[in-house]
Amino acid sequence: MFENIALSPKPVNVASVPQRSPFRYPGGKTWFVPVFRDWIANIYPKPAILIEPFAGGGIISLTALFENLVSHVVMVEIDEEIAAVWQSIVDGNAEWLSKRILDFDLTKEAVIQEISKTGVSIKEKAFQTILKNRTFHGGILAEGSGFLKYGENGKGIRSRWYPTTLAKRFENLKLIANRIIFRHEDGLNVIRQYSRRRDVVFFIDPPYTAGGKKAGKRLYRHFNLDHERLFKHCESVKGDFLMTYDNAEEVRAMDRRYGFQMRLIPMKNTHHATMEELVIGKDLLWMDRYPAVHEPVAEYKTTKVEKSKSRRVQRSKG
Repeated sequence: MFENIALSPKPVNVASVPQRSPFRYPGGKTWFVPVFRDWIANIYPKPAILIEPFAGGGIISLTALFENLVSHVVMVEIDEEIAAVWQSIVDGNAEWLSKRILDFDLTKEAVIQEISKTGVSIKEKAFQTILKNRTFHGGILAEGSGFLKYGENGKGIRSRWYPTTLAKRFENLKLIANRIIFRHEDGLNVIRQYSRRRDVVFFIDPPYTAGGKKAGKRLYRHFNLDHERLFKHCESVKGDFLMTYDNAEEVRAMDRRYGFQMRLIPMKNTHHATMEELVIGKDLLWMDRYPAVHEPVAEYKTTKVEKSKSRRVQRSKG
């Protein structure tokens, strides 16, 4: 069971985090950026490459590049529409997308006409994706999603359409495009391919479907994931990884079987309700300075070295 430590940290105000991603993305990790920075800062030697096997809106990869936390990132996305956006940026079409956004006169009729086009190029599909993401309810691209009805202040589909801001984000992405390696494929395969490199770290934010959870099924087109296989791949990683999950018993049980460590950290969902998500990794002792909720060290399958480090930390706190 989890033990409560007083003064749990407050959820991060996402307005304080630089907005790098062009996506308004369900399940995005903007709120997690400060924790991610701390994790990278505690890795020695500094990793060369960050891999994000389930990139989605890509805020973690983009933060790592803009803040020079790594030299390159590998962004992986299996969804064809989201992949088109990242591929277009890597292909040098960020400026084209920026101009297309600025020139587009957004009305519901114009959006319907644009997204109904078939046989389009990758950059045109990318523009269609951005239109959907910014005009569909919750930014959800999965089947069954539809247009915003009211939005902010009754503006309907225009309530999330900020052409100048969006165009600027694409202009900025042009500056780091040459440091992005994009892979349109299964993220689990990419973890396995890079698992033996010690200069590589992974930030893993999979669809939340473990334990029968429904959120991932509603939000994402490709929600099916072999969670056991994911944990198995993480076990073979020679570098380091940080994984986020919803707080499900099935996930905690897998964590214990594979001998990883876990912590709970607060976040706010789209309805502004405070929830707790699991953070999973090989060594999360650096998170002990967070006054958060975590499992007792005794429940981990730790090595002798890890146990020794834990005792030293406990003595220093005493």
